[in-house]
Amino acid sequence: MRSIADRFVVVLDANVLYSFRVRDALLRFAEIGLFRARWSPTIIDEWRRSLLARRPELTASIDAQIAAIARAFPEGNVEGGEALIASLALPDPDDRHVLATAIRAGAEHIVTENLKDFPDEALRPFGITAVTADDFLASSFELYPSDALRAMVRMRRDYANPPFSPGAFVADLQAKGLPKLASLLKGSIDLL
Repeated sequence: MRSIADRFVVVLDANVLYSFRVRDALLRFAEIGLFRARWSPTIIDEWRRSLLARRPELTASIDAQIAAIARAFPEGNVEGGEALIASLALPDPDDRHVLATAIRAGAEHIVTENLKDFPDEALRPFGITAVTADDFLASSFELYPSDALRAMVRMRRDYANPPFSPGAFVADLQAKGLPKLASLLKGSIDLL
């Protein structure tokens, strides 16, 4: 992982890890140093349980992915937030562990698809904001266009089954819930 300035810390909620394409884009941006990705054992367990509830036959694959992520991001796992949970208030009490992880990690953002469960007024005292994966990836792309584009080129080329043309890759990102990132990539499609 290379370092770009003083990379900020971001907690990835289980729901942005769920979709393979979204998870892959986020982790590729983290891998090249556009931000420091963090999660907790509880977040990883929630992601795992959600995937297995729909696809129990993928147990070995999911466990292998979790192990690969742990190897690639040994600093990603944040522990010790449990003591904060009882003191936190969120619309869904089951999401307090995510905020506790963000506080413990010193995160600037929680990347989540459940913005309503992380209202600004609850996060503001901790200097944290909640943002969707698409908004976060698009903002990261705008901040570091050449680095982000390189990550997306590599991501597209790594997909061999099926392989994606640049146009098909952009369409796939849009279909998988990343329309803002896809729109930015359209402007560089000849480089993709």
